Amino acid sequence: MAAVAAETRWQLLLVLSAAGLGVTLAPQPPNILLLVMDDMGWGDLGVYGEPSRETPNLDQMAAEGMLFPNFYTANPLCSPSYTPQEVVGGIPDSEHLLPELLRTAGYASKIVGKWHLGHRPQFHPLKHGFDEWFGSPNCHFGPYDNKARPNIPVYRDWEMVGRYYEEFPINLRTGEANLTQIYVQEALDFIKRQQAARRPFFLYWAVDATHAPVYASRPFLGSSQRGRYGDAVREIDAGIGRVLRLLRDLGVAENTFVFFTSDNGAALISAPKQGGSNGPFLCGKQTTFEGGMREPAIAWWPGRIPAGQVSHQLGSIMDLFTTSLSVAGLEPPSDRAIDGLDLLPAMLQGRLMDRPIFYYRGNTLMAVTLGQYKAHFWTWTNSWEEFRQGVDFCPGQNISGVTTHTQEEHTKLPLIFHLGRDPGERYPLSVASTEYLDALHRITSVVRQHQETLVPGQPQLNVCNQAVMNWAPPGCEKLGKCLEPPESVPEKCSWPH
Repeated sequence: MAAVAAETRWQLLLVLSAAGLGVTLAPQPPNILLLVMDDMGWGDLGVYGEPSRETPNLDQMAAEGMLFPNFYTANPLCSPSYTPQEVVGGIPDSEHLLPELLRTAGYASKIVGKWHLGHRPQFHPLKHGFDEWFGSPNCHFGPYDNKARPNIPVYRDWEMVGRYYEEFPINLRTGEANLTQIYVQEALDFIKRQQAARRPFFLYWAVDATHAPVYASRPFLGSSQRGRYGDAVREIDAGIGRVLRLLRDLGVAENTFVFFTSDNGAALISAPKQGGSNGPFLCGKQTTFEGGMREPAIAWWPGRIPAGQVSHQLGSIMDLFTTSLSVAGLEPPSDRAIDGLDLLPAMLQGRLMDRPIFYYRGNTLMAVTLGQYKAHFWTWTNSWEEFRQGVDFCPGQNISGVTTHTQEEHTKLPLIFHLGRDPGERYPLSVASTEYLDALHRITSVVRQHQETLVPGQPQLNVCNQAVMNWAPPGCEKLGKCLEPPESVPEKCSWPH
C-alpha cells in the first residue's frame, strides 16, 4: 500500500503542478542504473592499463567517474548458489529487494537480462518489486531437446515470449545472436518512458553475452583483437555508450547514478576464446582467489562524483543495495542485519572506511581481506576428478600449497598474502615474521566478531525436481510452446563443484 500511495502522490502532484495550481514539486529523486556483467574479469577493461580500443565507452565512463580497483563480488558464481533448472526454490518473500524499497519513493523499476533467483512463478521478479522484466530466469544454456530438458524461456513481464535457441536464436558455430541489441533497446525505451512520465527510475541491466557460449550480433563479430569473447565485450561497451549518451541527451545525466561491475571473475575454464582476463590475479570464477571475486567497478554520476578519481575503498557488490538506498534518500531496513556499506562517502568525499571482505564458498568462510592483507583459512580450486577431466579454474597458474585440488584447511595458521606487493597470491608471508603475526591478530579479531554475530540463513536451493523445470512457463499456451513435465520426484540437489 505504501508503494501505491507514493506513486499516486507523485502523479497527483504532477497533475496539480501542470494545472498551475501553485504546487511546487520537490526535486525528483536520482535515477539509479546498475550494470552487472556476467563473467567479466578485472583485466577486461582498458582502464586498468593502457587505453583500449576494445572498451572506449567504459574507459570514458571511468575517466568521467570513479574507478574502484578493490571491488568484490559476494560469491564466485553467477548467483547465490548453483541454480540449474531443476532447483525448486528461489528468493524467499521474507527478503526485501531493492526495487521493493525504491517503490516506496515512487520509483519505477525494470530488470533487463538474467534474474537467477528462482524461475517458478512465486519467485518472479515482478513478485519482488520490479514493475517490468525483459529477460530470462537463467543464463542462455542450451540448446536442449525439449524432452530430457527444456530450452530456457525469455520473458516480457509476467509471460514468456519465446525460448533461447528457438524464438531467440544463438548460433553456436558462428557466435551470432541479437540478444545484446535487444537488451540495449529495452534499456533505452524504459529510460525514455520514465523520463517522459517524469518518474524516477531504477534499471537493473544484467546481460549475459560474456558468459560462455559467448555471443555478439553480426556487426560486432570479428571486430575484436580478443576473439569472440572480445566481440561480446565490444558490443556491451557500445550499448553502455548508447545508454550514457541518452542520459545526457535527455538532460538527466546529473540526476542519474550509474554503477558498472560484474557478477564474478572471468571464467578461465572458457578461455582463451570464450573467457575473459582477470589481469594479475590468481585463478578465476568458482574460486575464492582474487581472480574469482575481484571485479571491474566504475561509479558514474556527473556533477556529483568527481571525474577521473580512483578510490581504494574495499567495496562489495552487497554495498550496491545500501548505496542505492542512500542515493534515493532511503534508510535500509532496521529489522535485520545489512551486510553492505553505503559507499557514497567514498564516492562523493573520497573517504575511506575500514572494513573486511569475506570470501565464502557455500557455507565455508574460505578467506578474509582486511586492508592489504588476505588470509586463506581454506584453499581449494576444484577436485582431482574434475581436473583430470580437463576442468581447470586456474590454467597455467599452479602454485604449490595454494591452488589445491583437495579442500585444504589452514585455520590454525592461515596463508596470508600482502595484496599490494603480491596481488597474484603467490608468496605467502612467513609465519615467523612480525608482519604475519600482526596481520593474523587483526584478521582473527574480525573473523571472531563476524562469526559470533552471524545468523545462518535457511537454505533455499537444496531441493531439485525435474518436474519444475521450464516445461510450461506462464504464457506458453499463447505461443503453443507448453511441454509435458515428467513425474514429480523431489530429491536433494547434487552440486558437482
